Amino acid sequence: MNKIIIEARVNELAGREENPNVPFTPEEIIRDSKECYDAGASVFHFHGRTPTGEPEHDPAFYLETIAGIREQSPILINPTLGYVAHGGDAKERFEAVEQMMQNPATEPHFAPMDVGSVNVDWWDPENNTYTSTDLVYENSTETLLYFADRTKHHGLKQYLVSWNISFTRQIEAFMKMGVITEPAIVLLCMTDGTSLSGHPGTPEGLDAHTTFIPKDRNLLWTAMNYKGNLLLLTEKVIKEGGHISIGLGDYPYLELGGTPRNADVIAKVVEQARSLGRDVATVEETREILGMKAA
Repeated sequence: MNKIIIEARVNELAGREENPNVPFTPEEIIRDSKECYDAGASVFHFHGRTPTGEPEHDPAFYLETIAGIREQSPILINPTLGYVAHGGDAKERFEAVEQMMQNPATEPHFAPMDVGSVNVDWWDPENNTYTSTDLVYENSTETLLYFADRTKHHGLKQYLVSWNISFTRQIEAFMKMGVITEPAIVLLCMTDGTSLSGHPGTPEGLDAHTTFIPKDRNLLWTAMNYKGNLLLLTEKVIKEGGHISIGLGDYPYLELGGTPRNADVIAKVVEQARSLGRDVATVEETREILGMKAA
């Protein structure tokens, strides 16, 4: 079976209430990147955060952090465009990437693109009510075309994200238009707990995603579970030839004992993949699988 790509998703919008090892500062994120690389991750995804955990959109944060990551290891860097926390227009949302590309020391390897829009209000499962009612993660087709154009301009790899089937259908349309280049990779977003925005993190939720991946396109998939335990699905993902995107940014993983670090979660996936007969892709092998230029 093909080798598995493992992506570390290290901080997202996660707090430290359950697991204090969620990295916030550039120094913490840089340290985590090396630990995750040593544990077997070939892709590294992070969000800008202030020292107290609020979203940080200042391009300077990303420039400092990426430069430090690149000094530590060759891991492939997948930043964010800010998610729902960044409400600017397309140009503003992409500005951090524009600045990253001005210096080889701060260049990422991917530019993310959530190919659709979705309500992302927070659900309180204990009281059966929403704690917010106005959060929309908006990605218009016009905005996505702008992101795709700038991503191609800079020679970055497109990192696609699908929250539900409608996103995947738009991905297929973009492929037919030539907006998305192949081989492509799509992150299948499942959500649980306080987030109801994606497919549920169940075998059926994953099947609903994979059923609609166009079979006549060179489209690889990786799976995540925001606010849910992806380890309940990793055996299925591994056996079905998918890839895995996992970390404390999505879930605290206290089931591993104590308060694990991101590298501990990555090591668990590596161990499981190898026990099921799939080798783990190195950085260079990941580049080859995704049709990226060599380092």
